[in-house]
Amino acid sequence: MGGKKVCIVGSGNWGSAIAKIVGSNAARLGAFETQVSMWVLEEEVGGRRLTDIINTEHENVKYLPGRKLPSNVVAEPDLLKACAGADVLLFVVPHQFIGKVCDQLKGHVKKEAIGMSLIKGVDEGPDGLKLISDIIREKLGIEMSVLMGANIANEVADEKFCETTIGCKNVQHGQVLKELMQTPNFRVSVVPEADAVEICGALKNIVAVGAGFCDGLGFGDNTKAAVIRLGLMEMIDFAKLFCKGPVTHSTFLESCGVADLITTCYGGRNRKVAEAFAKTGKSIEQLEKEMLNGQKLQGPPTSAELHHILKSKNAVEKFPLFTAVYQICYEGKPVADIIKCLQDHPVHM
Repeated sequence: MGGKKVCIVGSGNWGSAIAKIVGSNAARLGAFETQVSMWVLEEEVGGRRLTDIINTEHENVKYLPGRKLPSNVVAEPDLLKACAGADVLLFVVPHQFIGKVCDQLKGHVKKEAIGMSLIKGVDEGPDGLKLISDIIREKLGIEMSVLMGANIANEVADEKFCETTIGCKNVQHGQVLKELMQTPNFRVSVVPEADAVEICGALKNIVAVGAGFCDGLGFGDNTKAAVIRLGLMEMIDFAKLFCKGPVTHSTFLESCGVADLITTCYGGRNRKVAEAFAKTGKSIEQLEKEMLNGQKLQGPPTSAELHHILKSKNAVEKFPLFTAVYQICYEGKPVADIIKCLQDHPVHM
């Protein structure tokens, strides 16, 4: 019995940063097969195929330029070939594409494979909220975990110290995944409340949009701290409303909660684009095209999905910050309304 075969499904900025970690760990540890396959959506960069560039120069020149990938990470443009025989599947595609990817993979994945989603977003299901890990689990029939944390991809790729959180209900699988992901500078804790961990990863992007609006309006750090605090309260309230299992405050003190929220509200693409939205008056779609080099923005679409869910549950007024972000992005409300929502936010006695 050889080591476990690992496949990374996705190769953007975050997927490539993860490939650095996973590739070097797989090469070093006997528990995993040395070669790690990475599914790359084929595109041309400077007249060459991106997969060829990655496999010869060991660098994703489009999404993670200037950082070398381990030579045992092999780019594969055919999704089914990349995932063939994989024991561990790490999903790192923009959340808008996960349904399509899973539909192609259906019936081609080992039933006993372990899946882990590193995707920050939620979807709408017939009964309201649908977690990305649930979509993958239902379509592929495999057990799923999640990884979320204060992990800006370029900093992870540069091996600057950070922490992350794996949400995993199966202790044994949690240990395997921790072993695959952990390095001295990428510190992993494993917690059982996987749904709350995943909700943190999706909702913090909405809060970051609110923080970006405040930056664009020229408000200071005190205002941003209020956005972060009120946003964290709404994240916890939302998790309590929608998680089937228990939700403890300690999960929100992990990297996936308060740490990820802080880093996203000070760095990250959602904050940056929201600031430009407040300053320029251009649409979110236009700014995404101009500023993100083909990357996708998660905060605004997540706020729209969330708004529909809250509406169906008659809970809109309980989430004034989430609602204000949605209305500013999609309903033409003035950006300055973000301050009104902070002023009117219910204060806990």
